[in-house]
Amino acid sequence: MIRCVAIDDEPVALSIIKRYCEIRGSVELETYSTPQLGMQRICEWEPDIVFLDIEMNEVSGMELARRLPSSCCLIFTTAYAHYALEGFEVNAVDFLHKPYFYERFDRAMQKAEQWLRMHDLMNAAESSARQLLLKSEYKNVKVSINTILYIESIGNYIKVHLADGTSVLSKMTLCNIEGQLPEDEFVRIHRSFLVARNRIGGYTRLEVILAKNGKRLPVGKKYSENLMVVMKK
Repeated sequence: MIRCVAIDDEPVALSIIKRYCEIRGSVELETYSTPQLGMQRICEWEPDIVFLDIEMNEVSGMELARRLPSSCCLIFTTAYAHYALEGFEVNAVDFLHKPYFYERFDRAMQKAEQWLRMHDLMNAAESSARQLLLKSEYKNVKVSINTILYIESIGNYIKVHLADGTSVLSKMTLCNIEGQLPEDEFVRIHRSFLVARNRIGGYTRLEVILAKNGKRLPVGKKYSENLMVVMKK
């Protein structure tokens, strides 16, 4: 089932999209004649496809297009053909010039489905690239980099603390694991601690406070100056 949201201040235009979606099938559609309500729903629901008029009384569709989540596939629907070039500049997959018939709508949906498939493949590749493979208790454990809060050195082992409250213990040095992580996303704060920058809720020259759970981690004298510099970038 493809999830869609249509925003247009003309009720007739919304009814046409609704009818075409019903003909095509396997589409869950929500329609909004008030742009602000439509955008609010898009942010909450993150639909697969957004149908967006350009010239509306309250706001420009171009302005809304620039605020869409990157996961949404955009199809413009408008009576003004001169917007076509500008529409593609905001990564619209297609441009439906009103009035349009079902066959043209179906071609736009085919393009959108192809875009969604490519987007899924790219996300899967990116997700795979952003994983660590750690050996823990004779097993290989995949850890998503995005889920790491901080990494703690314990003797000859590291303990990777994750956002869900779990942790993974692996025989490895902190320096070794640091070399496998994106340099701009993690900061060394102590000889025993490496922290994800976006997980830091507050910091001083003496300690770092995690935003997730309020946990306080010590900052070593050797690392305090670098922490101040890195966190101001």
